[in-house]
Amino acid sequence: MLDPKIVRSSIDEVAAKLKHRGVIVDVARFNALETERKDLQVKMQELQNERNVRSKEVGIAKASGQDVAVVFKSLKELSENLKNIEEQFNAVQHALDDFLARLPNLPHESVPIGRSEEDNQVIRTWGEPTKFKFKPKDHTELGAPNGGIDFETAAKISGARFVVLRGPFARMQRALIQLMIDCHIKEGYQEISVPSIVNAASLYGTGQLPNLKDDVFQLHHENEMFLMPTSEVPVTNTVRDVILTEDQLPIKYVCYSSCFRSEAGSYGKDIKGMLRQHQFEKVELVQIVKPEMSYQVHEELTRQSEKVLQLLELPYRIMALCTADIGFSAAKTYDLEVWLPGQNRYREISSCSNFESFQARRMKARYRDENGKIELVHTLNGSALAVGRTMIAIIENYQDELGCIHIPKALQTYMDGLKVIEP
Repeated sequence: MLDPKIVRSSIDEVAAKLKHRGVIVDVARFNALETERKDLQVKMQELQNERNVRSKEVGIAKASGQDVAVVFKSLKELSENLKNIEEQFNAVQHALDDFLARLPNLPHESVPIGRSEEDNQVIRTWGEPTKFKFKPKDHTELGAPNGGIDFETAAKISGARFVVLRGPFARMQRALIQLMIDCHIKEGYQEISVPSIVNAASLYGTGQLPNLKDDVFQLHHENEMFLMPTSEVPVTNTVRDVILTEDQLPIKYVCYSSCFRSEAGSYGKDIKGMLRQHQFEKVELVQIVKPEMSYQVHEELTRQSEKVLQLLELPYRIMALCTADIGFSAAKTYDLEVWLPGQNRYREISSCSNFESFQARRMKARYRDENGKIELVHTLNGSALAVGRTMIAIIENYQDELGCIHIPKALQTYMDGLKVIEP
């Protein structure tokens, strides 16, 4: 959530910055609500003061043996009026809170201004797109023999946008998860395992609620419960309503999880293969840091996500997302895009974002500095990596003309020395 003080004092400036994100802020409505809130607050304080005076008058009248009926009646009417004003104030405050909760984060000054993903900027590339002397196949063709990558059975079991993996492909998925976790533990991350089901407060804390509710799977339960769309949600929420000590920072977590997304609004997009699934595996990096460190950490975290692609020798590029393409909670995001020969293009395999204090304010995640002052932490996260998309990249970049898939050297140890998956 944005700092309410900044929004109140600079609503026009906030609206101008969010316009670059394609968000039109109803400034008139905010100003009307804020004016009403202030007016009601003044009335409420006046009535509270008057009630205190009347209460003392009742006490004095009782002590002197006077008839308090008239004064008591007046006090009762005043209290009822005050209750009515308090209810109006609470309703307006709730409307303001909801208004603020639906505003995305302000983009960092270094974020390119743009209208669509076409305005994202290439920061750097690593490796050259893989070239073949034959027409390369995509992962669905290469995984079809012997049902190694099976969409039909998954559709029978669950529906569209699910997959069943068998044999060496199931093994590759497990091997990649282990390789990624091991890689990041060596970089100082602590492994963490979290529940796959989260409550509404957790989704609100990281910014999925209220705006992005259609993107998550909600369970039929007496309480609001959801399947997590990413382990960013439960892992980041481990510091919700917590005041950390300065020496606890930075907190660095690596987490493997299954993720679940409804993919609302993406119908007809990337429907072929494993690129966009309702359930997918991911290894996530989360850092909780002091504010002054967050942009340095953002660069480091991005480099750490890149390291897995370099170990697997997969060509990729880093994109700085423009204002129109960064996520709701992010102040700045880098996307890692891996080369997919089957599509003859780069595709996203990781997003690394700095949320600054946006999530921390919603979660009340704070730390006490060396002077005893309590400040909001900054939160960051990045995929390191999306496992299914990493499999696609390996399958398509390491194919030969016979349809064999060669296993990257870094992954062979995790697959018990297996070097080739034959069709």
